Amino acid sequence: MTLIKSISGIRGTIGGAAGDGLTPLDIVKFTSAYGAWAVKKTGIKKIVLGRDARISGSMVNNIVTGTLMGLGIDVVDIGLSTTPTVEIAVPLEKAAGGIILTASHNPKQWNALKLLNADGEFINDADGKEVLEIAESSNFTYADVSALGKVIFDDSYLQKHIDQILALPLVDVDAIAKADFKIVIDCVNSTGGIFVPALLAQLGVKTVYKLFCEPDGEFAHNPEPLPENLIALSQEVTSNRADLGIAVDPDVDRLCFVCEDGNMFGEEYTLVAVADYILKNNKGNTVSNLSSTRALRDVTEQAGGEYHAAAVGEVNVVNKMKEVGAVIGGEGNGGVIYPELHYGRDALAGIALFLTHLAKYGKPISHLRASYPGYFISKNKITLTPEMDIDALLLKVEDKYKDQPHSTIDGLKIEFDKQWVHLRRSNTEPIIRIYSEGDSETVANNLANKIIADIKDILKLS
Repeated sequence: MTLIKSISGIRGTIGGAAGDGLTPLDIVKFTSAYGAWAVKKTGIKKIVLGRDARISGSMVNNIVTGTLMGLGIDVVDIGLSTTPTVEIAVPLEKAAGGIILTASHNPKQWNALKLLNADGEFINDADGKEVLEIAESSNFTYADVSALGKVIFDDSYLQKHIDQILALPLVDVDAIAKADFKIVIDCVNSTGGIFVPALLAQLGVKTVYKLFCEPDGEFAHNPEPLPENLIALSQEVTSNRADLGIAVDPDVDRLCFVCEDGNMFGEEYTLVAVADYILKNNKGNTVSNLSSTRALRDVTEQAGGEYHAAAVGEVNVVNKMKEVGAVIGGEGNGGVIYPELHYGRDALAGIALFLTHLAKYGKPISHLRASYPGYFISKNKITLTPEMDIDALLLKVEDKYKDQPHSTIDGLKIEFDKQWVHLRRSNTEPIIRIYSEGDSETVANNLANKIIADIKDILKLS
């Protein structure tokens, strides 16, 4: 059993002993801490609650609801939902914050409490630490019987979310409808199976082939939308002679596409394509994290904008986007953040913007993919002994490459012309993650192997 407490929330496997998994006692403890923090921060006694379709969702939902009510907090329960839908609901409800019950792309035995502030954005580092401190000190007081909170069930937010997407000036429903796309969707038997078909229908898409769209939490494959997990989607696209395939993760904040020939568009290129469309219509800056493809930088600079890199983590990307006034940003895992709608990864908004782009492009999706710079990312790791000083090791690598452009805002990223390598220490294991990118798989792998060899040489000398 596993329980991981972090500044962005609490996640773990269901079952086991208290403190060693996401048990009812742990759920009560951390919900109490978050509720106490949210009321102290805002003076508002209202929290929005939504969940993906995980098997444990109903159980966790009931415990969270009862705990918040016990604190004297009203709960707006929007039911089976998506992460971006809850993010939109929080400010509309003028709530103190929101809790999303989802473990994102983790397998079905996992669940989590993702925590939002009053703006509907993930809580920052300082606030997250305060919530953890409140949890450890049990510094919360429950309401007496006359001051208990109440629960309000509200199923209107699917339509409210879609309405906001349709109202975006750069979403062209007429263009999408005229393109007469045939689309296969893989919603991994979670809430995308409710939200994605509803969105496509209102975008004028008449032919939709549904794959794994029953929101029962029985994930038909590993729920992370990676190529090796989307074989069935690829086969359905080609067998139905569809124009494209769409895959989302269980809480619908990650998005990737399959081309008409069954090949992957590449989750790294979801953001690149959407940014290309936005920048063609709205000049400005872009942001992604340090481990995302250089293609976004290329597309941004070609459009006359400035690209900025942020530390890994959605809250870091959002903070950098606000700092530089970015018109589009996100993460290379298929996460699109479009601030005109809200500051959160939103696969539904990404679908609407991408389909508009593809409709106006007027050629097959594989041609669109071929129009972007071709890069390949290699993902590796090196395991060290637990007592190893990883920070000192990274400093030695930095010194070796001090004459190359490099960044230390999140581990160490070193640039070699249009190639790069990013080294980050794991927060949970004695390993260094090594991501590298080049214009081919061979180039990317060779760069990673060179850095790994450098690390081994440094270890021999120390």
